[in-house]
Amino acid sequence: MTRGELELAIDWAAAEGWNPGLHDADCFYNADLTGFLMGFLEGEPMASISAVKYGDSFGFIGFYIVKPEFRGQGYGLAIWQAALDYLQGRNIGLDGVVAQQDNYVKSGFRLAYRNIRYEGVANGNDHDSGCVPLGDLPIQTVVDYDRQCFPDVRSHFTQCWITQPNSHVIARVQGQTLVGYGVIRPCQNGYKIGPLFADTATVADKIFQTLMAQIPAGSPFYLDVPEVNDAAVALAKRYGMNSMFETARMYTQAAPKLPLEKIFGVTTFELG
Repeated sequence: MTRGELELAIDWAAAEGWNPGLHDADCFYNADLTGFLMGFLEGEPMASISAVKYGDSFGFIGFYIVKPEFRGQGYGLAIWQAALDYLQGRNIGLDGVVAQQDNYVKSGFRLAYRNIRYEGVANGNDHDSGCVPLGDLPIQTVVDYDRQCFPDVRSHFTQCWITQPNSHVIARVQGQTLVGYGVIRPCQNGYKIGPLFADTATVADKIFQTLMAQIPAGSPFYLDVPEVNDAAVALAKRYGMNSMFETARMYTQAAPKLPLEKIFGVTTFELG
C-alpha cells in the first residue's frame, strides 16, 4: 500500500465497526513501510491486510478485510497468503475475530487467550492520582518499559504512538523507576485507551483514572483487555465498563513469554 491507500483500509476498518483512531495511520505505516498490502481487481482496490515485521523474530497480521461484494471468491485467501509469505520464518501473531478463527487454525495459528473489548462512559471526574506526563521521562526509559510487554523490538512505533496528535500519555513513577504508562487517543467513535501497562493493579488503576479524566463527560471510551489478566478484567468492570466483543490472540509458534499480569490494555488489535 501507499500511505494514501492505508487511509482507505482504515475507512474499511471503520465500516467493519473496528473504530480506528483518528491519527493511527502515520504510526501504523511507519512501523513497516512494506508491511501493508492491498489487492486490486481490474484496478479497483478490494482487499487489504497488514503484515508488520518487528525486530528479527516477530510479525503481526491485521487489517484483513475484503470488500463485501468481493467476498467468497478466493481473493481474501490470496492476500492472506501474501501476508504469510512476507512474514515467513517469524512467529506471527494476530487478534482474530470470531468468524475467522477456524480459518486461522487451518493456517497453523493456535489460540493463546482471548482479548475482550470493554466500553464505558466517561464520568468527568478528575483525580489527583500522582501520575506525570510521559513526556517528562527519557524516551529510552519508555521504550525499554514497553519492550517488556511486547514480543520484539518496536521502538520506532512506540516513539510515534506516544506523540500522536490529540492523545494523552500518562506515566506512574516510583522513585526514579517507571512502573506503568498509558495512552488515550481519539477514535472515530469516542476514545481508546491502549496500551495500559503497569507493574501492579494499583498502578494501573491510578493511570486509568488519570486517562479517563481527559475524556469529556458522557463520551464513550474503550479498553481491550487480555481475559487472562483477572485484575485487568476487574478494573474494567469496577468502572462500569461492559464487554462488546472478543478476539482470539493467536500465534503460529509458541506464545511469547510476556508478563500478561502487567498488560491491562492492548495497544491496538491491528498491530498488536
